[in-house]
Amino acid sequence: MACDKPFCNHLLLKPKDVGFSDLLHILFSKHLRRRRFCHSSEQTEHDLDEFCHSSEQTEHDLDEGRWLIFLSILVQKLLRFVAAPMAAIGWVIEMCLNIFSSKQNMVGLLQNFLRGKGMPGKSSRTFVSFIGHLDKRVELDRNIKFTDGNYNAALCMMASKISYENKFYIETTVQNQWKMEFLGSYDFWNDYQENATTQAFVLRDRSDDHDTIVVAFRGTEPFDADAWCSDFDISWYQLEGVGRIHGGFMKALARYIITGHSLGGALAILFPAVLTFHNGKDSDLLLKRLEGVYTFGQPRVGDKDFGRYMEEKMIEHKIKYFRSVYGNDIVPRLPYDDKALMFKHFGTCLYYNRQYEVQVLPEEPNKNYFSPMEAIPMMMNAFGELIRSFDIPYRLGLDYKEGPLLKMFRLMGLIGILTCLPLPPNHHL
Repeated sequence: MACDKPFCNHLLLKPKDVGFSDLLHILFSKHLRRRRFCHSSEQTEHDLDEFCHSSEQTEHDLDEGRWLIFLSILVQKLLRFVAAPMAAIGWVIEMCLNIFSSKQNMVGLLQNFLRGKGMPGKSSRTFVSFIGHLDKRVELDRNIKFTDGNYNAALCMMASKISYENKFYIETTVQNQWKMEFLGSYDFWNDYQENATTQAFVLRDRSDDHDTIVVAFRGTEPFDADAWCSDFDISWYQLEGVGRIHGGFMKALARYIITGHSLGGALAILFPAVLTFHNGKDSDLLLKRLEGVYTFGQPRVGDKDFGRYMEEKMIEHKIKYFRSVYGNDIVPRLPYDDKALMFKHFGTCLYYNRQYEVQVLPEEPNKNYFSPMEAIPMMMNAFGELIRSFDIPYRLGLDYKEGPLLKMFRLMGLIGILTCLPLPPNHHL
């Protein structure tokens, strides 16, 4: 029977429906179809059985596929288990950072606390998120003019950075510091997570010589378990003639440009993908007006077929796409690019080393991150970043000065505690 739905072929993993016996079943059984934690189309179920029984598949391939599904579900189960304490710890840390970074002295803070006053509100114009405290710089580089080739990239980088903040903080920054129009901040409903967990804001950069709208998607917040689950989810949807698209990010989903960091980068590049799939005057107009997509620390969002499809569409609609990757950031190396999953990056990769020197590469080095051969070079690079955080303001100016919290995280990363934490985009690339 012909399928009349947008996603006729799909595989969705449901970690909340997985029990201990199901985890054992993943590891030791060749049959994943019709399991309560594995929702799929009839075609996908047939493909799973074909994969498990085909003589062309080696035992190593089968074991690797089962292990990846097992690890994906296990990590998501663990994240859901610690979601509440994780959020509580994040709340305490953010409150403490905002209290101690305020201009009041300790006596004044204590007096206000005893009176029930002085606690910073998360929706206030001065409240800064944990990501924001890692690097508090929000000023645009006024030396970069609109006529410069890297103007849009620099603006997108800063828009991605402040997308982690609350609506009023973003509004104040855009209007008062950047002197641009704040068009709105939005919380979009996520059917899969049954919550408004997808956020974006829109600004307008207008002057006598240009008029550009920027749409910035918020990325993975450090203490948001649901957002991290999206990064580790290996579910997928397949569109006819398009390819397979990562399910975790699809669940989250004048001339204008689109940007985002981490999960926000995945949402940014999926936006034009959805437009190409929906034929119509509105979609065609949006594609025609879309000038470029700029992502930072973006994970992989689809397979090889999807990448080929998107490259053709980006050329057809004359849309620029730049994917910036910094150093050993783990997120651009997820989900894995191997025979079992086959998630692939596409487009131009701008790879920045710790000296902010850029290389144009087809793929970032150490593409799957967890490599014993890369452990020592990664530690050496982490040590170099720590040294750089102290001397860079003397070499390149105070605009590059890093705060004490970011230096502390670089030290912790050096000893292997937080090497998997994706940091926000750097102030200058």
